[in-house]
Amino acid sequence: MPAVTLKLPDELKARINDLAAASGKSPHAFMVDALAAEITREESRKAFVASALEARQEVAKYGKVFDAAEVHKWLLARASGEKAARPRARKLFK
Repeated sequence: MPAVTLKLPDELKARINDLAAASGKSPHAFMVDALAAEITREESRKAFVASALEARQEVAKYGKVFDAAEVHKWLLARASGEKAARPRARKLFK
């Protein structure tokens, strides 16, 4: 594995050292874990945004949506065994 050099401010280095010691890790292991967690978070965020943009394009293409309050009401009724009329898709743009 190739080495990477990071120039850290003294305050940040001290904070890393304190947290690493408290968690029973070396500063190196602590930083590797922190970087991996941040990368995973950013990848998840990127996938979420891509999914939202795709959904937005689909809504723009078809122009129909469901009212969230109606869907929740329907789901609660169904979950409690009641018969309920299924929500209808409505035009987003009038």
